[in-house]
Amino acid sequence: MFFVLNSVINVVRSVPFIILLVFILPVTKAIVGTRIGTTAALVPLTTFITPYLSRLFENSLLGVNKGIIEAAKAMGASTFEIIVHFILPEAKSSLILSVTIGTITLLGATAMAGVIGGGGVGDLALTYGYERMNFPLMLFTVIVLVVFVQIIQSVGNFLAAKARGHK
Repeated sequence: MFFVLNSVINVVRSVPFIILLVFILPVTKAIVGTRIGTTAALVPLTTFITPYLSRLFENSLLGVNKGIIEAAKAMGASTFEIIVHFILPEAKSSLILSVTIGTITLLGATAMAGVIGGGGVGDLALTYGYERMNFPLMLFTVIVLVVFVQIIQSVGNFLAAKARGHK
């Protein structure tokens, strides 16, 4: 099972989002009934971000010291207790940073979803900025995205530091 899931994750992660977006248009149509619009953008966005976050979460959980798991087993903890009371608390800071990276990546992908009329900043930049050669609007869009990324990263760093016990 792991081999199959690992292979699927690697295949999906290998495809650039803009290509994935177009490639799964028939699947999107079958699921939501349309290939364009905000609702249609959800299918490729979910398909794109799920394997990405899965890999980040896997790395966070694998980073937990094996000695902690061995100590939990020695104390007689069940598998569920080991996960809930030992692995997750130990990986909390790393998981927060993984979610932060995933959120920023998803923000970039949502901008590309404007290609299929997904709305948002990407649609604004393409329709009114690029197609109408409105450079000031495109510059404003870039600035807004940079500000969003800075805010998301700062909040993620703060929460991760707090989870580690730093102020």
